Amino acid sequence: MEDITLRALRILKEADVVLAEDTRTSGILLKHYDIQARLVSHHKFNEHETAEAFAARLAAGETMALISDAGTPAISDPGFMLVRAAVARGVEVQCLPGATAFVPALVASGLPCDRFCFEGFLPQKKGRSTRLQRLKDEDRTMIFYESPHRIVKALGEFIEVFGPDRHCSACREISKIHEESVRGTLSEVRAHFEETEPRGEFVIIVAGRADEEATKKQKRKPIARDPITGQPIYE
Repeated sequence: MEDITLRALRILKEADVVLAEDTRTSGILLKHYDIQARLVSHHKFNEHETAEAFAARLAAGETMALISDAGTPAISDPGFMLVRAAVARGVEVQCLPGATAFVPALVASGLPCDRFCFEGFLPQKKGRSTRLQRLKDEDRTMIFYESPHRIVKALGEFIEVFGPDRHCSACREISKIHEESVRGTLSEVRAHFEETEPRGEFVIIVAGRADEEATKKQKRKPIARDPITGQPIYE
């Protein structure tokens, strides 16, 4: 409740309609802040059918606010189709700053944040292995979403592709009471969740190949120094 911004509260009060991933969940939020808005469902099961209709209403002059259960709409949540339809009709679209799980997880991971790629949820079955193999030589820090009942299996798959010593951080329950980040190598983090029952939704941050190579280089001892540049020379 404390993560919502003053601007977001104002927009929710002013909107003609609030589109919500789950009206029951969003209803709790609006009731808490005494916001008397008309809630309409907009979720992954109906967005294909409703996006164009809502965009038409927006083009006709209605003001709508779109919220998701936890996080930012369109980031592994419904929203992209409506935004695309609205933009195509020339409707002004504004995104308000708000909670997005991968940003705090990345910042708190201790891994490089200057360059990263967001992968979200990997395919559960078909295409999962192919997607991971494409990331085998990725230099940037990688970000994945995963559910608690698949976290151990996912970490095992990462070990097969990236190696057991690749560093990672598994962050769960972000911004909630039981928020936790488990950091270490992929094998260490998997061992932790084999012993401790995983709970809550996870963001897994995995170091890119470049960071892994830089870490290995830092641990190596130089055998000599270049006589001209003075730079260390490694085996």
